Amino acid sequence: MPLRLAQLFIGLVLYGVGCGITVQAGIGLDPWTVFAQGLARQTSVGIGWMTNIIGFLVLLLWVPLRQRPGLGTIANIALVGTSMQATIAVFPHIPGFGWDLVVFMVGMVLVAVASGLYIGADFGPGPRDGLMTGLHSRFGWPIWAARLGVEAGVLVAGWLLGGTVGLGTVIFAVGIGPLVHVALPRFDHRRRRAVRIASAAQTA
Repeated sequence: MPLRLAQLFIGLVLYGVGCGITVQAGIGLDPWTVFAQGLARQTSVGIGWMTNIIGFLVLLLWVPLRQRPGLGTIANIALVGTSMQATIAVFPHIPGFGWDLVVFMVGMVLVAVASGLYIGADFGPGPRDGLMTGLHSRFGWPIWAARLGVEAGVLVAGWLLGGTVGLGTVIFAVGIGPLVHVALPRFDHRRRRAVRIASAAQTA
């Protein structure tokens, strides 16, 4: 349990760091961060703090969807936006498209590794992921359709509010899935436990 908790908290903080780095790259963002940035620019609230606020509001949508938050859900709301805001405060933007692209890729890889860590700790989904699974269980929507519909909606809304949509948005959409697919098995505690049990059975 202590190792799982450490994995959860490190993963969530690292996720915010990765998102903050992609913000500083300035070449486009994932849909939810575009939405947070758009609202931040309209309200003068920091994008990290706005990410926390959005996470809390999305959690409220779990009530009619009959979803139950876990420790990971609450920690996600508290830590991701906070670490994102801290990263933006200390990580400067480096001028030049080449550097922007490199910085964005580094941030995206961090987000993928962080996703493997906090999902693999198995303390409950983040508020946005829970929204997708809630739509699936409540209305029977396919997960891919729920994700596509929600993320397309927040992307368009964020862009209209002034969020940054660009090459980074496309790179993230194409690259994050395969990267998480590679990262998750390395940190999935249930998979590691199954391997340990199988190994113990073979040596018994």
